[in-house]
Amino acid sequence: MTTRLNPYLSFRDTARSAMEFYHSVFGGELTLSTFGEMHASEDPAEADKIMHGMLVSPTDLVLMGADTPNSMEHTPGGSFSVSLSGEDEAELRGYWEKLIDGATITAPLNTAPWGDIFGMCIDRFGVNWLVNISGTPS
Repeated sequence: MTTRLNPYLSFRDTARSAMEFYHSVFGGELTLSTFGEMHASEDPAEADKIMHGMLVSPTDLVLMGADTPNSMEHTPGGSFSVSLSGEDEAELRGYWEKLIDGATITAPLNTAPWGDIFGMCIDRFGVNWLVNISGTPS
């Protein structure tokens, strides 16, 4: 089995909406399990919250996420970004166009000084995204 490094995003009560949004961006198979289904919380207010979400795209991108339990501190964004990079310009531009729906664009998708096409945004759930489309080698 291949070793993978997968982003695992934390949310406060918006994991279902966020993971469904990312499913609309990347496609693939989305699996969501609630705290109630997994008997993971005795707090009835957490029964419908997402304990574990996993999205696997048709191209094997993996993104995971969950709601932070009420008893735990949650500080969104800021200390990390999710980076999408590659050579398939149409695929990456398609992801970008979907990710910016309701987002704050912090750097428009344009040619960067290093020759690649690069952009940054903070999506509607407060997650920082970087998209880098490799330029043509010189």
